[in-house]
Amino acid sequence: MKIIIDAMGGDNAPQEIIKGALRAKHELGIDLILVGQEEAIRACLPAGEDVEIVDAREIITMEDDPSTATRRKKDSSMAVSLRLLKEGAGDAVVSAGSTGALLTGATLTVKRIHGIRRAALAPVLPAGEHGVMLIDCGANVECTAEYLLQFAFMGSFYAQKLMGVPEPRVGLLNVGTEDTKGGELQHQAFDLLQQAGRQKRIRFVGNIEGTDVFSGNVDVVVTDGFTGNVLLKSAEGIIKFMMHSLKDVFYRSTINKLAAAVLKKDLAAMKKSMDVNEVGGTALVGISKPVVKAHGSSNEASFFAAIRQAKQFAESGIIDDIIANIDNMRLRENP
Repeated sequence: MKIIIDAMGGDNAPQEIIKGALRAKHELGIDLILVGQEEAIRACLPAGEDVEIVDAREIITMEDDPSTATRRKKDSSMAVSLRLLKEGAGDAVVSAGSTGALLTGATLTVKRIHGIRRAALAPVLPAGEHGVMLIDCGANVECTAEYLLQFAFMGSFYAQKLMGVPEPRVGLLNVGTEDTKGGELQHQAFDLLQQAGRQKRIRFVGNIEGTDVFSGNVDVVVTDGFTGNVLLKSAEGIIKFMMHSLKDVFYRSTINKLAAAVLKKDLAAMKKSMDVNEVGGTALVGISKPVVKAHGSSNEASFFAAIRQAKQFAESGIIDDIIANIDNMRLRENP
């Protein structure tokens, strides 16, 4: 297994990116290709560390237009990483760079799976026994009901293969659970998802509200990119606030500190289960080869988790499953 790393992408590149990559190399037994400015990469490598490096002089920043970044900066670490993946130099790409640029670049360079109308972003939220997949088309992208239908299928395959859910329950994120809630997009998507559910092609549980996402009653949540991004960032913020508040409670008095000592093991397990750094990154589902978007603020631990996710993604066979089921994912007439 060889993972291609965009070493220059992200807020903490290249230092934390390389530290996470080297940890993955030693703990997961994978080979690496580090892509970026060679002198900067070598400055971060411990003495005697033998890693393949591909020099790329440009860096895509958050100020670059995501829709044109990889085409304008062909010698950027992200563009070169995607090109290497397309050419078969590695099994997956991991980047903490611009989400929009990575999604656009992967679509243009690596290409979508034939028959998939749009690739989707699929982060997994730390909730319930297996987590909850949130799958959308990315921010600032016009979404359609047909996209959401395909996302529901792709999310189901991902939940089966990588999250261990035998029959994933799919919910459509909305402002209410009633069939009449939402705008035109939600109404059209609901009809298509309900139809697919009746035909036993997916397990559609209907509209869900934001409060249902962490209830344990849904495994895959489909939505448009704007709403999905707001939910994801809100969830991350709430988890951080909750863990910080819990820490304050346990340090408030001597008795509370004693209680914390008794619960130390359980509290550590709870913290780990809710830590976004433990989840990994965001898989780009629908691309013909595995691409994973790591958190932009990735440190060593979170980038390691993203590489671990990319390894699992590449080994899962989910892309082959999607290819084999393209016909089943298309629109059908009501029976």
